[in-house]
Amino acid sequence: MTDVAVVGGGAAGLSAALFTAKNGLDTVVFDTDKTWLHKAHLFNYLGIESEDGSAFVEDAREQVDSFGVDRRQGEEVTAVSADGDGFTVETVEGEYGADYVVLATGADRDLAADLGCAFADEDVVDVDVTMETSVADAYATGAMVRAEEWQAIISAGDGAAAALNILSKEKGEHFHDFDTPADAE
Repeated sequence: MTDVAVVGGGAAGLSAALFTAKNGLDTVVFDTDKTWLHKAHLFNYLGIESEDGSAFVEDAREQVDSFGVDRRQGEEVTAVSADGDGFTVETVEGEYGADYVVLATGADRDLAADLGCAFADEDVVDVDVTMETSVADAYATGAMVRAEEWQAIISAGDGAAAALNILSKEKGEHFHDFDTPADAE
């Protein structure tokens, strides 16, 4: 059993995984490499002057790997269900248990629908400001929660919001991931 299962390896999923793993939660990412970032070139991503989307994905993967994320490259999730003690994530390879699930599957909302998440009028997954769905401890991010606002940086922020809420629940207080250098005053 893992603490956090992230379904999707784009900006939202890798952002969520970065925050949770960096702060001590066992995190697995199921990444089929179908992110739209492979079709993008980033000019409008804060802190990046110009970078090919595929290069960005590789950099992000290396970053999450450095924090110990169990990245299941190429392992497609076929179902997610609530099991009373968390979630069961099913793939062709097997079943995985998780306390929390973060859905980051782009505009593909099928897993959210199958899990029983509520949908908004625009036929997007309905979430609160922390990206939590109507199913407790299940989060939806990125394009699946927005009708047309599909930007990598927005998706990364959604993933971070989900992760910070998970970390707040785990720590029992509002959690902030704010690093400062040792010589900061």
